[in-house]
Amino acid sequence: MAAAVAHAQAGRQVTVFEAARTVGGRARAVQATLPDGTPVTLDNGQHILIGAYAESLRLMRLVGVDVDAALLRLPLALCFPDGQGLQLPDLPPPWDALLGIARARGWCWHDKLALLRAAAAWRVAGFRCTPHASVADVCAALTPRLLAEFIDPLCVSALNTPAHEASGQVFLRVLRDSLFSGRGGSNLLLPRTDLGALFPQTAAQWLARQGGQVITGQRVQQLVQRAEGWQLDDSSSTFGHVTLACPPWEASRLAANVAPQWSAVADGLRFGAITTVYAHASGACLPRPMLALRSTAQHPAQFVFDRGQLDGTHGLLAFVVSASTGDRAEVEQQVLAQAATQLALPALTLVQTVVEKRATFACTPGLHRPPMQVLPGLSACGDYVEGPYPATLEGAVLSGTATAVNY
Repeated sequence: MAAAVAHAQAGRQVTVFEAARTVGGRARAVQATLPDGTPVTLDNGQHILIGAYAESLRLMRLVGVDVDAALLRLPLALCFPDGQGLQLPDLPPPWDALLGIARARGWCWHDKLALLRAAAAWRVAGFRCTPHASVADVCAALTPRLLAEFIDPLCVSALNTPAHEASGQVFLRVLRDSLFSGRGGSNLLLPRTDLGALFPQTAAQWLARQGGQVITGQRVQQLVQRAEGWQLDDSSSTFGHVTLACPPWEASRLAANVAPQWSAVADGLRFGAITTVYAHASGACLPRPMLALRSTAQHPAQFVFDRGQLDGTHGLLAFVVSASTGDRAEVEQQVLAQAATQLALPALTLVQTVVEKRATFACTPGLHRPPMQVLPGLSACGDYVEGPYPATLEGAVLSGTATAVNY
């Protein structure tokens, strides 16, 4: 939808072919039912944005989303149920990070000094490292507590890849642009509405007002290159430009016959899963809209969100398991046990579990990602194309906007 909006802004006639019945891809609404029979709108995964997502916020405002109403803005906090952890004050960088680290609860001065030294070294180096360094490599000087309670949660939530396998360079870029990009850049922006209404549905309505068209439930099977443009399937009409705004495996399939080398690069990406477990209990309420959890092999969730404080669905909690490896039933039981142990909530009832098996590409060191330009008149966008960021909403939106600029 970001690509469609950008092309329309450039004065082009836009037609969107969407294979699903609804727009949004991995950021869409799904329907479920609470234990008492009440219908509820969930998401296909609990997403967050941050203040540094400038392009996402710009596009949301452009199509008519009331950003202040749709998103709950909070200072960055990685606080655990026992109150320990890091919370940044509302100050310009680097003072927010300095004061937040100094005040972090549960960290000894050795932990705090180690993080301050590492942050200073990262800044001096321009937040760059050798291409093949992992997050574990660039954080080797930190203490075990910092690795477990700060680096690991940040890394797995941003890159969906364990620290020992994740790209150190991409992680440092995320730290630079979030923690050190400007006041409010590190703020958490938690959706108060379902993800469909947050941007894609509103963008589709905006596109229709500009004369564009969104055709849902139609999966393009084949691209054919003609002298006058691109033909989709057996259509008699041709298009002057095609943007593959779809998952990499779909883009690879469509490009295989016309750009086999590009297709092979896209097809070579590896993926990681994200599981979101929705559970409910009357009266369940967290001290914050979002809490960090201590994640282990038996307790796999890294974060929990209180949907009652976000969209008013009281008693509903969303547990997020990034880099998820267990099967659905196993993860569900582990998360319920984790809630009982870490949140003192033994009476939760499962509502729905969403497993995105290919939620993001594995963001590993030195990863070769396919370029945006496939062929003249054929481009690709998505969080997986060449770029400085991991698989995030902002990375997807930036690539979508860029396809219109590099038309």
